[in-house]
Amino acid sequence: MVGLLFDLLLLTLSLPPDPAFQAQVARAPAPGTRTMIRIERHMVVRVPRMSLAPSLAAPASAAAPLPPISWTERKAEQCVPVAALAGASITRPDSVDLVLSGGRRMRARLGDDCPALGFYSGFYIRPPADGQICARRDSIRSRSGGECRIEGLRALIPSR
Repeated sequence: MVGLLFDLLLLTLSLPPDPAFQAQVARAPAPGTRTMIRIERHMVVRVPRMSLAPSLAAPASAAAPLPPISWTERKAEQCVPVAALAGASITRPDSVDLVLSGGRRMRARLGDDCPALGFYSGFYIRPPADGQICARRDSIRSRSGGECRIEGLRALIPSR
């Protein structure tokens, strides 16, 4: 195997240089000359909607589904790391519930002119440079093109 790789390397080195590559080298700026290179990076994170329906793979004899959990809102930090987002669900018309890794939940309150139903199939977030999604700064985008600013974040705790 090593002999084959060595033979391929020798064959590659013995080939005449590519004329297009030689032309690019000839056009390269002289050392010390300033050039500008613009590199653009565009990243969008898709956050899927979490299904609340029971699994179709569950056998018919399985126990009855549990009643839905009611949530109580609590004061919370106003930023969430993008890397912690695992999914989303819509439980109210004015907000989107963010499901975070580890099982925690946060409620993203949206503006009055922005119904949460537009995010029925998930949403997109353009992560800022700091990697945090913050209230009163960042927006979420629906798959249909709508955009809503996050007005506030609240921690969700299961009610007893």
